[in-house]
Amino acid sequence: MNWQYYIDLLAQDQIQIIALPIFLLAIIVEWRIDEWRQLDLYKRVDSWVSLSMLIFTGIVEFLPKLIAFVIFVNLHEISPLANVIQRQWWAWVLLFFLDDFSYYWFHRLNHEVRLFWAGHVPHHSSVKLNFATALRQGVGERVHKYFFWLWLPLLGFDALMIFTVLSINLIYQFWVHTELVQRTPAWFEYIFNTPSHHRVHHASNIRYLDCNHGGVLIIWDRLFGTFSKELPEEKPVYGLTQNIDSYNPVYVASHEYLSIWKDVMRSDKWINRLKYIFLAPGWSHDGEDLRARTLRAKLDPQE
Repeated sequence: MNWQYYIDLLAQDQIQIIALPIFLLAIIVEWRIDEWRQLDLYKRVDSWVSLSMLIFTGIVEFLPKLIAFVIFVNLHEISPLANVIQRQWWAWVLLFFLDDFSYYWFHRLNHEVRLFWAGHVPHHSSVKLNFATALRQGVGERVHKYFFWLWLPLLGFDALMIFTVLSINLIYQFWVHTELVQRTPAWFEYIFNTPSHHRVHHASNIRYLDCNHGGVLIIWDRLFGTFSKELPEEKPVYGLTQNIDSYNPVYVASHEYLSIWKDVMRSDKWINRLKYIFLAPGWSHDGEDLRARTLRAKLDPQE
């Protein structure tokens, strides 16, 4: 196998690299506005951890991303639709929706399967929400991420086309990590993921837990029952239900894997060990059920 061929082909996806300096500039501008208005949106050590997570993610993701790209190329070659779907305008539009649908389920299961949550939790570990938090990506989730997009090359979309739309989706998501924008027009709020919707997603309030998983679109959350509106009477409280109180980047990236291991080791039955790995965070065989759905049901029995 000619790995260099695939690396060169994948290197054509330059969108995220081009966007990175724009992201850094946006962080500086938001930070300066924060200082000017004294909004307390930033904490320097917290932002440093976020930037460290970005570096960790880039290192960890390289091999899984390359392997996924190779698989995508080969799946596309055997697709019966490969000669039908090229790069027509309608194919890009269709791929946009299919990609966002894939992202919704990837993101939702990152919250509902504890093993996946262990890879995603660094992104939620900040008690601040700002543009720097957007770069605090989950490290471990990069290992399983691309599994959720495997069906797209079989539908005839080529690998580079898929990765390009993936990049566009992530770039959009950067801009919803802010408290400076309160509301967008009602029609936009109904269709698209917005800062208001994403503040809910990052909140640790019981009412908001595990809601609003959409990437660009919020319609999937509305369709599948995971949407929650930001309420003026309940300000989002960012971070985890039990914050880790650590700014060690290695610990931030790995702490939930350690917690899973401890729970597995203290269980005396294999079925319970598997549940600690594959059920939602908060499940316990010998304690209170603290899963998000259980807590929300107690808060509002009609949910």
